[in-house]
Amino acid sequence: MELSRRTLLKSGAAAGALAVSGTVFAPAIAQNKPLRIGILAPRSGIAAAPGLNGIRATQWAVDRYNAQGGIGGRKVELVIDDESSPKDTIERFSKLVQQESVDCVQGIISTGVGLALGPVVEEARALTLYWDGTTQDGVDEKIPNPRYLFRSTDNECEAVMSSLLTIKYWKGKFVTVAGINPDYSYGRNNMAAFIAILDRFGLEHKVVTEQWPKVGTMDLTSHVAALKAAKPDLIFSSLLFADLPVFMKQAHAAGLTEGTKLVFPAAGWQHTLMKKEFTPEGMLFGHNTLYFANPNASALAKEFVAWYEKTYDDYPEWEADRAYFAIASYKEAVEKAMKAKGGSWPSQDDIIDALEGLSIESLGGKSGWRKDHIADQTFVQGFTTHNNKYDFVTLGTFETRYSTELQKPPGANFWEWIKTAHFNV
Repeated sequence: MELSRRTLLKSGAAAGALAVSGTVFAPAIAQNKPLRIGILAPRSGIAAAPGLNGIRATQWAVDRYNAQGGIGGRKVELVIDDESSPKDTIERFSKLVQQESVDCVQGIISTGVGLALGPVVEEARALTLYWDGTTQDGVDEKIPNPRYLFRSTDNECEAVMSSLLTIKYWKGKFVTVAGINPDYSYGRNNMAAFIAILDRFGLEHKVVTEQWPKVGTMDLTSHVAALKAAKPDLIFSSLLFADLPVFMKQAHAAGLTEGTKLVFPAAGWQHTLMKKEFTPEGMLFGHNTLYFANPNASALAKEFVAWYEKTYDDYPEWEADRAYFAIASYKEAVEKAMKAKGGSWPSQDDIIDALEGLSIESLGGKSGWRKDHIADQTFVQGFTTHNNKYDFVTLGTFETRYSTELQKPPGANFWEWIKTAHFNV
């Protein structure tokens, strides 16, 4: 089964998966023992690249912490295992909690996996911080009030931001709209959100074709031909896996990128593969919560990017930020709770209480945990340029927006929220 960041399976997948026992998760309390953090992330398959980005960022952070005494005076050990199918990932989660006795679990990219794992986390009472997974089925939150689980920002944040920027910069400059999006809930919800926001602002538009390639489809020529025949003024696409640069090559060869406005809110997952030879300037391009070349980045972020380039001869994408936020916010919460307890090691409940409402500076900017355990983070999108030192496109102009503007508030219905939200255009 191919893995994706977003929902590939329905929540019923949890029913047939291995259940974790009801034993209370008891963290080691002796402060002279290593602090063990379990990591579940894909290291092979369709999501291997973001998985490795997250693992590398976590290791970089842990190495820095350990050089300064660890977290709360305890050196940190990472126990890394694979995220794959929901059933297998739940079994590995159980092993981390019961056999490896980790103090916290972090990771998870696929919302399909996250949705299945969520109830198991709560049953096991094991503090778990997702990097990029949610517990949404479509746009509907299935675990609205977890105690032990902390989740990513909602799936639709990037689509909302790109919709607002489309209106801000291209209002009145397009009528016909086409879509090419992955055929599962993420792609369908993003396309629907884009159209809903155009409707909300009263923009005249006509959808001339919608293409839905299966995840992992590499021959996109029929989809490109259908888009070419429809002659849209604008193409919206939430492609984000290895199929994205393939699409761009085929679209370029067909002349589809010439004179067509392109809105790609999640292209940053493949940013170094979006080569100048087939990726045009002026395309609306999303980097989610980390843009590696952000001139306004913090000194810490610039240090991380320089280290990543030197170590891997590559440039990080947003999964590195999601993973760093998880480990850094956990550290902040532990040490905040320790201070409140006069220096003694906090209980898991103390750490959870400290995480709620916590705000830190992550690699991509301001980040925090809402009271309902959903993340708020800083998103980056802008327009591509060839005017750089790389062989791939970067952002010539860009904006950052905090997710309080981009995701529904606790308990809200996504589609109703779009109709009434105060958007800054």
